[in-house]
Amino acid sequence: MNKFNINIQQMQTLIAINIGIGDRTYRIRVAPEDEEQVRKTIKIINDKIIEFKTEFAGKDMQDYVSMVLLWYATQLQSGKSTVLEKNLTEALAKMEGQLNKTLGL
Repeated sequence: MNKFNINIQQMQTLIAINIGIGDRTYRIRVAPEDEEQVRKTIKIINDKIIEFKTEFAGKDMQDYVSMVLLWYATQLQSGKSTVLEKNLTEALAKMEGQLNKTLGL
């Protein structure tokens, strides 16, 4: 089997789920075994957005999402990533790619 066939097989095993970040909904594809972790990550992100909305002034949802991304990156660099493991990083990277695509970046 070549690399192309393996990627097709991997894509066929992914499931589509809807996730909400802030005030937007995204449809992403994840491995079935990763779905629970992705949903937990989304809950953490949305909880942080709500926390930042109550503590800091912002113009729009993009400000709060940016604050959460900064918080997340700081957690990773400081070694406090017990909540934010490798699977979370991969899920967020996929979401970031989809956000960039949606925003035309």
